[in-house]
Amino acid sequence: TTTPTTRCMATGGNNMDDTRRRQHARAARAVPLKLVMVSKGGGSGMDSVCKEWGDKVGRYTSFSEIVVKSNPKNAKAPLDQLSHEAERVMKHLDASDYVVLMDERGEALSSEQLSTLIADAGNTHNAISFVIGGPFGHGEPVIARADRKLKLSAFVMNHQVARLVLLEQMYRAWTILKGEPYHH
Repeated sequence: TTTPTTRCMATGGNNMDDTRRRQHARAARAVPLKLVMVSKGGGSGMDSVCKEWGDKVGRYTSFSEIVVKSNPKNAKAPLDQLSHEAERVMKHLDASDYVVLMDERGEALSSEQLSTLIADAGNTHNAISFVIGGPFGHGEPVIARADRKLKLSAFVMNHQVARLVLLEQMYRAWTILKGEPYHH
């Protein structure tokens, strides 16, 4: 029997054959990952599921999640809301962080490409900060600070769903870097 060489799309491909798994595995510094998200909260069910995925990421590297309150000053105008949110997000981004904005107009990456981004950024930066904006996106200072903009899908998704998808992809990226199988 031959081992299939194609990826199973249902699991996103980490159940690849041993040869391909070894091909994508590489040494990577356990660069700390940070998720900064503008939100009013996800509810206990969503928070519980996201904590599970955050704990899985934590098996490979230091991981923290920071929630910045959406519209902290109850601004009526969307631009004012963005400005206030950006001010708070910027307080959580260190000068030495590699900052990745999650944006519906960002670049699409495969899981393997995300693992490469994490490994490469880990070689040159102290931490990687992934930022999920609020309902109106990201404020100008956050956009200007970003090293890269990525999208998680061609679909527009609510920030809590984006949070869950991003956490799963962070975990998948680390399993790719470690050459570990990942099945569901």
